Amino acid sequence: MTVRSPRATTTRALALLGLSLAALAVLCAVLRIPMADLLVYRAEGAAVAHGRPLYGFTVTAWHLPATYPPFAALLFLPTAFVPLSVLKAVFCVANVALLALLVLLSCRFARIGARPAHVLAATALGLWLEPVFQTLIFGQVNLALVCLVLWDASRPEGALGKGFAVGLAAGIKITPLFFVLHLLVRGRVREALTALAGFGATVVVGALVLPYDTVEFFTSRLFETGRVGKAWIVDNQSLQGALARLLHTPEPGAVWVAAAIVVGAAGLWTARRDADERRALLVSAFTALLISPISWSHHWVWCVPLIAVVVAEGRTDGALAGRTRAAVVLGVVFAVVFTARTLWLVPHAGDRDLQLPLWQQPLASPYPLVGLAVLGWAARRATRRAAPAELDADAQLPARSSSASMIR
Repeated sequence: MTVRSPRATTTRALALLGLSLAALAVLCAVLRIPMADLLVYRAEGAAVAHGRPLYGFTVTAWHLPATYPPFAALLFLPTAFVPLSVLKAVFCVANVALLALLVLLSCRFARIGARPAHVLAATALGLWLEPVFQTLIFGQVNLALVCLVLWDASRPEGALGKGFAVGLAAGIKITPLFFVLHLLVRGRVREALTALAGFGATVVVGALVLPYDTVEFFTSRLFETGRVGKAWIVDNQSLQGALARLLHTPEPGAVWVAAAIVVGAAGLWTARRDADERRALLVSAFTALLISPISWSHHWVWCVPLIAVVVAEGRTDGALAGRTRAAVVLGVVFAVVFTARTLWLVPHAGDRDLQLPLWQQPLASPYPLVGLAVLGWAARRATRRAAPAELDADAQLPARSSSASMIR
């Protein structure tokens, strides 16, 4: 049997990553990817630089507006002074590096030993997960936000400033604020307050530099869901998008509100009850994606830590080979779902998203189905692990009573 040296394995992983990046570069060049969201970020930086209203413009052929808090626009300020071709290259390289960091953080969070070759190979393959791929071609910041939250969650209990990175992520893009609720239901009040302080600091910084835009965002723009985009198109993989397509209506209204309340409550209940911090954090992440009015497909980059945690579940189930195989199979299924791009295979030109037959609905909404599956999986695991402990406690009661009567 031939044993490969670590150096040879790393070399092969580097070659795989190089091949994957080359294929991605060719694809982007052939398709002339515009990196539309990066153009919005650049326009935000230019608005700050030239003192123009932050929420008074649209860019690209899709008329995309600024939708993030003013603090994010301050971070985008340097992009206004970089040539666009250079900026695109910088964002691509940065996002690939962030993907590698996310793979490493996911392995550490899942308590999987990851050698450099494993991280490189996983990065090469992870580029083709649809949410990651979309993040790259749109020039998005999703990978940076997940890394902030996951890094913070991986820090030791009681670490200085633990929770602040969650608040910083929320200051860039509001949705990470849901993790404050996660920290509260987990009983980590100090971290929740630190996260709120971090978020508050970003609001204050934004208000000091952009006072008018800050008032405008938090009093009106924040609540204009339609400003972000059409909720019913297949790009939107939230519960609202799935229900809109299922019910053939652009406004699912009370049905969506009721579903979001139920799923939100179930997610927080599961996150509170689950003794495994890894699953609890994933539950909260996917709950936030589900109940958010709009969760574009590239928001689901939480699929990377999900796959890592599912694989880790199989490795920690001890001698139960059946469970180990099941966990591996589940991890493969999740990887396939997030790579298959079925949402783009169904008819979606114009308003055809609202005319899909029932059999095409799972293809149009694969990520909400995964999110609900994650909640069910975690709830089942939490309940199964709680039950033996309760049985043990009950079993000890008669023994204690018997001992007490003998003493008397």
